[in-house]
Amino acid sequence: MPDSRSASALRSDARRNVDRILQAAVRVFREQGFSASLDEIAAAAGVSKATIFNRLGGRVGLIDAVIDDVVATELKAVIENAKSVVGVRHRIRGYIVALRDLQYERPAVNDVLLQEYRESEPLLDLCHAGTDFHESLVAQGRAAGVLAHDVTAEDFQALARDNALALKHGGRPPRADYDRRTGFVLDGICPSRSTSA
Repeated sequence: MPDSRSASALRSDARRNVDRILQAAVRVFREQGFSASLDEIAAAAGVSKATIFNRLGGRVGLIDAVIDDVVATELKAVIENAKSVVGVRHRIRGYIVALRDLQYERPAVNDVLLQEYRESEPLLDLCHAGTDFHESLVAQGRAAGVLAHDVTAEDFQALARDNALALKHGGRPPRADYDRRTGFVLDGICPSRSTSA
């Protein structure tokens, strides 16, 4: 017996399913990062895991669909806010603090920095934006003489990745300890004042 429901009703159901999946994915990915269980997202959305694959193509399609709401908007804001800071020393130090804060609060940032899902073009675009900004900051810091003499853009990248690995696989330390260690990073890269005589 043919389904009496109209094609438009079926399309509306499909759209509602996708909307529920996206809303659930934003919540779960923000809390757990992009490696969170698709089963958990499906359960939160009230659909089957197969529906995620059918409607969005699986994990990478889901990441692509929600990356702005999960992390890209905040990560881009960290970069844009840093660009507006007056004074290169304050710009570099403020950026490092803001990036490390975001790494602590948003596990998906660490997935971005570690390039966990290279099939996701928006994720890789975020990585490239960060790399470009690090190169710019190092050039500015060298020109202003506020960076430790041997700090490179690759060091910025490595420190961010090392922190991502520690947070992703070692767990989040107490906030006070994390902030104290951020101070060590800051003073090693860009001391709060010149150490020259």
